[in-house]
Amino acid sequence: MELSFAPMEGVTYASFRRTHARLFGGADKYYAPFIAPNGDGSYKTGNRRDVLPENNKGIKLIPQILCNAAEPFLLVAKELEAMGYDEVNLNAGCPSGTVLAKFKGSGMLRDLESLERTLDIIYSRCPIKVSVKTRMGVHSTEEFPAIMDVYRKFPLTLLTVHARDRDGMYKSSPDLESFGKALEGCPFPVEYNGNVFSSEDVEKICSHFPTVDKLMIGRGVIADPSLLRRIKGGAALSVDELRNFHDELLEEYLASGLDPHHAIPRMKELWSYFRFKFPGEDKNMKAIFKSKNMPDYNAAVSTLFSSGNFDADGEFSW
Repeated sequence: MELSFAPMEGVTYASFRRTHARLFGGADKYYAPFIAPNGDGSYKTGNRRDVLPENNKGIKLIPQILCNAAEPFLLVAKELEAMGYDEVNLNAGCPSGTVLAKFKGSGMLRDLESLERTLDIIYSRCPIKVSVKTRMGVHSTEEFPAIMDVYRKFPLTLLTVHARDRDGMYKSSPDLESFGKALEGCPFPVEYNGNVFSSEDVEKICSHFPTVDKLMIGRGVIADPSLLRRIKGGAALSVDELRNFHDELLEEYLASGLDPHHAIPRMKELWSYFRFKFPGEDKNMKAIFKSKNMPDYNAAVSTLFSSGNFDADGEFSW
């Protein structure tokens, strides 16, 4: 089973990836949060720094581009090739309202003729391999057969399918029946993504689709950093491991020059996932989210970790 760590904007940047890979492993590859180029191919310096090979030593990283036009996509792809990358991922799945309105991410699925024209240029001229991450439609997964008809015309390195439509965001149930249809006669590898939070969820997917040997997991690994390791037969998460992961990640953020007032919100974002491992600790959890400076934050975290109320199997629920 090949396991990919999904890109999550605001969370899975280089510091996070390095710390996770060092302490837990289990990911065969990581996807970087998307690069969103302007029409001239320029993009944020922070995104460039995030994918620099020297900031991602020891891990296999696939950069991702959020773009609805071929030319800026190709300009970024050529720059990535110069950095040493041999694959780039096109984001056709982001469900954000602002992204949708710009016909980017899942918004690309609103106009399949435009999607096909864009892919035609990309696949005829891109100097490196191109994989795609997609939703199964905008308003309904019933749109998926027509979307697949477009993808099947091109030599995708891999198609990662988030098994929901855009309107389902992250709350609707994945449409396994429609996902299964994507596997029928598909000329390229297909990877499943959506609501994998435990080893049992993996078993469910594999029992439905015995030929599926690739999974992309995001939120489930944030909530339980050991999940990919567990899926491969490794040990469950311990409270000491989680504390060590927390401390080393915070240290990485601060050492990289991130101001404490910006580091604390990043850590709080993680606690919105970690909290399910600490049942009955609402009071201590509130203290973490209410903290405004590093001394208060560290004190609240230490109190929570010393509470003794840790459940390795506590499962994230959106």
